[in-house]
Amino acid sequence: MAAKRSATGNGRGDSATSAPEQSRVTINHVAALAGVSPTTVSHVLSGKRLVAEGTQGAVHEAIRRLGYRPNYVARSLRTRRSHMIAVVVPDITNTFYSVLTRGLADTLDGEGYGTYVCNTDGLLDRESKFLEDVFDRGADGIVLAAVDSASVAALKPAEMGVPVVCVGQRLDHPRVDVVTVDDEHGSYEVTRHLLARKPRRVAMIQGPSASGPSRIAGFTRAVAEAGRTIDPALMVTGDWTRHGGYDAMRQILTGRSKNQPDAVFCANDLMAIGAIDALREAGLDVPGDVAVAGFDDVDAATIVHPPLTTVVNPAYDIGVSAGQLLVSRMSGAYDGDGREVGLACPVVIRDSA
Repeated sequence: MAAKRSATGNGRGDSATSAPEQSRVTINHVAALAGVSPTTVSHVLSGKRLVAEGTQGAVHEAIRRLGYRPNYVARSLRTRRSHMIAVVVPDITNTFYSVLTRGLADTLDGEGYGTYVCNTDGLLDRESKFLEDVFDRGADGIVLAAVDSASVAALKPAEMGVPVVCVGQRLDHPRVDVVTVDDEHGSYEVTRHLLARKPRRVAMIQGPSASGPSRIAGFTRAVAEAGRTIDPALMVTGDWTRHGGYDAMRQILTGRSKNQPDAVFCANDLMAIGAIDALREAGLDVPGDVAVAGFDDVDAATIVHPPLTTVVNPAYDIGVSAGQLLVSRMSGAYDGDGREVGLACPVVIRDSA
């Protein structure tokens, strides 16, 4: 009896039809059910060869009935293509990078590529580790928000022929594409807007010293053109986070400067929201006592009270542009020197300034 039960598998006598259920469904299973060759199934799946409409219908019906899923591991071994794109960013919890990744994924999905995210926490050693891992795993392309655009690790994939697109900073390699935004001009314009309020003193909460130099340049240019001098005590550094903005604003309010500011430009929105937290905690009104402006125009900029005056950092469009640049290289449509796509950063006026 035991032998008989084993022969029938599930006791219903359907062992002949259950084989695909007990193991991965292959192209051979699809071909057998559709009554065609495995090569024909491959042509239908790839779309690279003309196949009669009736045959295509039979193959797709067999795929539906069997629940066939392509074996991407086998395909990558055969084609030496992983169809995966790595996105290396400093902080995925920052909505700027989340939105950028969404724009990238929306562009790549239609081309048959998936994405996976590597979060470096803004640390060079983590960036180096991820880039080594990305290269070893055979990613077809990399989108890189570099901690250090001159690091050896950042250069290695490009040196080995992997398509790389940098966002923000340029990578010193002749075949790396870059998507930039004119954040220097955006910072200049939003600082001019703050100065038009005739503040007595204007401060800036900047990003870490290795990051965001163009936003500092835009701020300092606007202040200089207005004939103002910058009090070094009113130029403080945050870490791009809300808590970092709060700490930086507290440092300004309790620091050595006897002349507290009545306008503050923050190098990103999260720090601006933290600065508003600190100002409110100190009993100061925004914008009545201190006007605050940020940079990025993340979703939270419209939710915080008061809504934040800021500069648009077009994260979604950056992701789309990066995806388009990668696809053109990976498809072979472009194989030349590095290109640059530049995007504008307009100011959005809201209630905080």
